[in-house]
Formats: sequence, C-alpha cells, structure tokens
Amino acid sequence: MKTKLTLVMEDEVIYNAKKYAKKKEESLSSLVENYLKAVANDEKSTKNKKSSPKKLNPKVAKLKGVLNIPKNFNYKEELGNILLERYNKLK
Repeated sequence: MKTKLTLVMEDEVIYNAKKYAKKKEESLSSLVENYLKAVANDEKSTKNKKSSPKKLNPKVAKLKGVLNIPKNFNYKEELGNILLERYNKLK
C-alpha cells in the first residue's frame, strides 16, 4: 500500500534533489523511499552487530599490534606536550 507523505525542506534542497532524480531517471519519491529503506536496514543491522565486534579495515588490521603502548598511556596528554614543545619553539 502506498501512502502520501508531505516533507518540508529548503527550496534549494528540493531543486537539487529533483535534478539528481531526473539525471538518474528515477522519481524523487522513489529516491526518498529507497534512502529511508536503506537507513532503516542499516539501523537494524547495526543493532544486530552490537553483540559482534566490528570488522577492521584490512589496511588497519595489518597495523594492529605493530606498536606496544603501555596500558596507562594518555595520548591526549602526550599530544598536548608535543604541541607545546612545537609551538614554544616557534616563539
């Protein structure tokens, strides 16, 4: 069953969306519908994946374990020290 939906948004957004839909040879309604389906499906899959760990990007996975960092390492403090050192040299 199809139901009418009224959306309110800026004129420029509507104009650009209509241009995009025309270029894709699709109606604006079907674009919005497909987007909302994708968002809803992504939300469902995100909820299902909460119990399982996220997969790392293969490039990031290769780097995993390369560095040995102490458990008490505070990267914010270390970054602050590096920035202070760098910018104090410039003065």
